[in-house]
Amino acid sequence: MGLKDRENFMKNYLNPAMKEGLVVMLYPDNPKHPQQKYLLTVKGLSIYNSLEKNRL
Repeated sequence: MGLKDRENFMKNYLNPAMKEGLVVMLYPDNPKHPQQKYLLTVKGLSIYNSLEKNRL
């Protein structure tokens, strides 16, 4: 994907996806949680599945 660093990834990909409601944090009250993960929402999963379907 040509990513240079975490800041670039957060600014250009993760934060916009979160604002659109495509992904959510596993620990939203603690963004720097050592085991923080990001989960697809129903909306995000729907888009992912439609992209995968078109790819096949």
